[in-house]
Amino acid sequence: MVKLFKYIALLEGISLLLLLFFAMPMKYIYELPIYVKVIGMAHGLLFVVYVALALMLKIEEQWAIKKFVIVCIASIVPLGTLYVEKKYFKNA
Repeated sequence: MVKLFKYIALLEGISLLLLLFFAMPMKYIYELPIYVKVIGMAHGLLFVVYVALALMLKIEEQWAIKKFVIVCIASIVPLGTLYVEKKYFKNA
């Protein structure tokens, strides 16, 4: 399950970057909101899967609450999931 979590963390991080640095400028500069709808939907789905997997791993591997909170907060910070993946899961 850790391998799946790492993969989802990578995708979630990339989707957030795409949303912030591609889709949002396309919406507000070029008035093309379709990118926000498509990338936003993908990012939202990946976010939900990321948090669900984090919760499942917390229970399965008996994470401390601090680690779980850091992993969840990382999902809302650009490049946060990539940082968490390197810090906590580099050996997995």
